[in-house]
Amino acid sequence: MTTSTLVPVFAALGDETRWGILVALGEGDASASALAGRLPVTRQAIAKHLAVLQEVGLVESVRVGRELRYRVLGAQLSEAARRLDRIGAEWDRRLAGIKRIAEEL
Repeated sequence: MTTSTLVPVFAALGDETRWGILVALGEGDASASALAGRLPVTRQAIAKHLAVLQEVGLVESVRVGRELRYRVLGAQLSEAARRLDRIGAEWDRRLAGIKRIAEEL
């Protein structure tokens, strides 16, 4: 996952409603209507948020009979988490170096 693919993922995750949708889908696949029943958002708004999440690869739709259900794609979330861990580790390394320099002064 490159920086150019991370930016849209983090932008999508930065929205409170989309985060709530991901949390709800983490409990199991659901349709936009079912999600609208669980979240304080209209079905139309849920559908728009799901489109954003699907566009960045965080969810996928699956047809079950006449219903379109959505599920979280954990691999994309895991990769984003790994990238954040690497960024955090690099900052920890840099801050430790600054601390070492400051203590030597």
